Amino acid sequence: MLKNYKNTSTERFLKYVQIDTQSDSNSNTQPSTLKQKDLSKLLVQELIQMGVQDAHLDEFGYVYATIPSNSEKPVPVICFCSHVDTSPDCSGEGVKPIIHQHYQGQDIVLPDDNSQIIRLTEHPDLAHQFGNDIITASGTTLLGADNKAGVAEIMDAAYHLVNNPEIKHGTIKILFTPDEEIGRGTAAVDLEKLGADFGYTIDGETLGSLEDETFSADGVKITIHGVSQHPGFAKGKMESALKIAAEIVAKLPKETLSPETTEEKEGFIHPVGISGMVETATIEFIIRDFSVEKLHEHEAVLKTIMEEVLLNYPNSKATFEVLEQYRNMKEVLDNYPEVTAYALEAIERSGIVGKQMSIRGGTDGSRLSFMGLPCPNIFAGEHAFHGKHEWVSVQDMEKATETIVNLCKIWEEKTQ
Repeated sequence: MLKNYKNTSTERFLKYVQIDTQSDSNSNTQPSTLKQKDLSKLLVQELIQMGVQDAHLDEFGYVYATIPSNSEKPVPVICFCSHVDTSPDCSGEGVKPIIHQHYQGQDIVLPDDNSQIIRLTEHPDLAHQFGNDIITASGTTLLGADNKAGVAEIMDAAYHLVNNPEIKHGTIKILFTPDEEIGRGTAAVDLEKLGADFGYTIDGETLGSLEDETFSADGVKITIHGVSQHPGFAKGKMESALKIAAEIVAKLPKETLSPETTEEKEGFIHPVGISGMVETATIEFIIRDFSVEKLHEHEAVLKTIMEEVLLNYPNSKATFEVLEQYRNMKEVLDNYPEVTAYALEAIERSGIVGKQMSIRGGTDGSRLSFMGLPCPNIFAGEHAFHGKHEWVSVQDMEKATETIVNLCKIWEEKTQ
């Protein structure tokens, strides 16, 4: 297979996805898994081999690299960023990538588990892929297009810039992060060392999409302190913290404010973990919406539910803790309209219709924007991520690489 895709983002991608880089939310190390560094070390080697001499991996699992400016203009320093880790939601060990050439709308049956079938009716974006080459895993793992497609595209764009010095550009920074999938992608990033003015994550889905708006996000932890008694003598005395927790979850709105029943700009309250015993139990939630005001409204709904349930348990108590996670990057990006405008122009120059979109989630760019690096999200072509049906097309990855190169050109051209 590889011989048909030499010196492209696809060849790089097929190699990268076979390296297990799954992150682990239960780990307290930085990065959360050492195996993420296996890919990062390879990326450093490849960057140095292509002539990016300052490429290096730091102790925290971040890859930093610089392509020096070849322009006489004072072009702003631009960073391109992707994450190396894959989701803990599905195995990333032993990935076997398969190229399904010249897709024509047929069901794609994954050979290592024939029950895993990628159907056009369930993946409507495949309707735009007729004639393209689709890459999947073999049926027992995720593919890793989230975000190794972005990694491969940045690497291929870097190779193109280094080997085509006639393309004028300012200083280009490359940043590969660990642990994005568990919300720690920027936990130890050194923005002073990075030295970029503006950035772009390459971690989006549909061809041509540019995401300049994300959810705002909080976490909520409810800790319930019940009353424990021997169950044989508990009548009128026991107030089980576990049962109180279950009642709180059961009273959550079902037709609204739930991930299962919301879309587009609608937010939600989502329980992600419940644990404990009769005496003490905890429930962990994620709260999401596009405005902070609505985020706080959803938190008030949840707190009211908690208080109403506790009215039936007079000897029990609960605490309600809110942890800010990230905020809608549009609040920052609206102050720098050229960052978004240039990206849309780069997409159009690549022969694609640009689509300015909101994302029902967050990226490293959400946090980077509020840390001082305005950073929207450009498509990488990844689809159905975090599961065995994940796929990406060869042609979409090539267009993402082209978009990155065009964006470097545009920043240089627009600088006076």
